[in-house]
Amino acid sequence: MTGYAMRRLLLAIPTLFVMLTAIFVLVRLVPGDAASVILGDQANAASLQALRARLGLDQPVHVQYLSFIGNILIGDLGRSLSSGRTVLQEVAQVLPSTVELAFAAIVIGLVFGLPLGLAAAVRRNSWIDYVSRVVSLVGLSFPAFVSGILMLIVFAIQLGWFPVLGSTGSGGGLAERLRSLALPALNLGIIMTAYVMRVTRSAMLNVLTEDYIRTARAKGVGPMKLVVTHALRNGLIPIITVVGLYFGTLIGNSVLTEIIFNRPGLGKLILGALNARDYTLLQGLMIIFAVCVIAVNTLTDLAYGLVDPRVKYE
Repeated sequence: MTGYAMRRLLLAIPTLFVMLTAIFVLVRLVPGDAASVILGDQANAASLQALRARLGLDQPVHVQYLSFIGNILIGDLGRSLSSGRTVLQEVAQVLPSTVELAFAAIVIGLVFGLPLGLAAAVRRNSWIDYVSRVVSLVGLSFPAFVSGILMLIVFAIQLGWFPVLGSTGSGGGLAERLRSLALPALNLGIIMTAYVMRVTRSAMLNVLTEDYIRTARAKGVGPMKLVVTHALRNGLIPIITVVGLYFGTLIGNSVLTEIIFNRPGLGKLILGALNARDYTLLQGLMIIFAVCVIAVNTLTDLAYGLVDPRVKYE
């Protein structure tokens, strides 16, 4: 297991290097000079030259690239052009809110998706199976911004159960923070539930037809122990995979969710950087997202080894 973990961690290094190189290239493939995009078409030549020098765009491409990689290695992602604060300071201010939302959505997805998927597989073609599949279909059919608006109208405006503005202020108590978190987390959790339910059902249907399951059933192993102890563990790998892959989808959906529910977070920070044409902040956010996705994928691979010791590289 130790060798497998080391190989996965070492593999993440070139993956991260490729991602950083792709970000460097993509940012510079944007039509027009970055300084012209930031300052606009009416900027004079002196202003453009000063901004290019400030961003290091007046250097040769290979010098820019080496400086880009070197700054990342020492943790310097630059300064926001609009606020003057470092990118890490900007991110640190809103990152806890996004992590809180993502964690809550994943918990909701696992709490509801796993039982629904297990019940649908064990009671195949029963009313439980049909209801679970309908719930999954609804969760996958509604875009995050549509379900978010509907939740606001019904539960916040008409019923008044939750606050309309989902901002998480530090002055509120735990109960108030949970109330403000509930609707955004449910909005993303519904999609997570649909993914987990479908994958769990598919994985368990395959596992329940294996010979060792029939042997355990013939030996008199109880239904609950048979499903939880024998079948579920062998069906966990695709479930872990979908949770890891959903993290990337969660980032995209969180942008709309944070805007709809007026929550601080990386989503609103991205939108603000786009509106302000904050080239440095956008590049820094892309790097942080890349690091987060690679980290989650690496943790997902490590979880494979914990769930199934047979998973290893030859």
